[in-house]
Amino acid sequence: MLTYIVRRVLILIPTIVVISIVTFIIIQLPPGDFFTTLQAEMAETGGGQGRETIRHLQQVYGLDQPLWRQYLTWVSGFPRLDFGYSLGWNAPVWDVVQASLAYTLLLGLLSLVFMVAVSLPIGIYSATHQYSTGDVILSALGFIGLSIPGFLLALVWMFIGIVVLGINVGGTASMEFRSAPMSLAKALDYLNHLWPPVVILGLASTAQLFRIMRSNLLDVLGQQHIKTARAKGMKEKKVINKYAVRIAINPMISVMALEVPKVINASILVGIVMMLPTLGPVFLRALQTQDVYLAGTVLLLTTIMLMVANLIADIALAFVDPRIVYN
Repeated sequence: MLTYIVRRVLILIPTIVVISIVTFIIIQLPPGDFFTTLQAEMAETGGGQGRETIRHLQQVYGLDQPLWRQYLTWVSGFPRLDFGYSLGWNAPVWDVVQASLAYTLLLGLLSLVFMVAVSLPIGIYSATHQYSTGDVILSALGFIGLSIPGFLLALVWMFIGIVVLGINVGGTASMEFRSAPMSLAKALDYLNHLWPPVVILGLASTAQLFRIMRSNLLDVLGQQHIKTARAKGMKEKKVINKYAVRIAINPMISVMALEVPKVINASILVGIVMMLPTLGPVFLRALQTQDVYLAGTVLLLTTIMLMVANLIADIALAFVDPRIVYN
């Protein structure tokens, strides 16, 4: 197992290099750069700068250099956590990204915990109570959860919180706690603002994982070794939890790794609606202004999170599924 983990980690290094190249090329595909976009926006309002000024600014920030030279300048600072300079935010990229990255990771981790904590027991219950009233109701709720986008749930929650309940539901803290020192009341207020986006981001994936767990467990319960265990007089609870669930959970763990980019993508609109400091709004603004270093860094970090999630999922499969052996 240790050899497998080390090998997978070493494989991540050239993979990240290739992904960084592809990411930088994709970000550079739209014509123009930050300053031409800024010039167009200013021209719409009757302002703007001359072409010589734009050309001078491009030279100062190295945007007139060949693509390969810009890429080498960008990646050469990675070991120092120097991801370039954000022209839109007028600050180093890492200073712009780190706060949003920490909150996004926290939100994504809690969303994954919510997915597992809800979908796993519901999937087991539905599979062991097939076609019962509870199974039909949970299946209907699962389809509803799959069909409703996250930003719509965020809008509904904002309406309920502000209009119906009369509470502050936007951002990460209420107005009176934003500049207040840390206290128990502020921590509780932070938690009250944290759980709604966690539920909203995890709800659609929870419905999908629930359906996967239910269908896989139904298949496993009909296999011969499960029938043999029951025929030997083993308790039904032990048959399900020790033998059936450990095999049926395999596809669920694999799919969970793919939910990481979905959570991040959903956080773009949910973050805008609920005024959350996630990477989504930062990435959207960087794309709109062609802030190449910021947009490329966010896209690269998102890809790295997906790769790490896949690695963790593969390791988890080895512990959960007894049929898997890593040489």
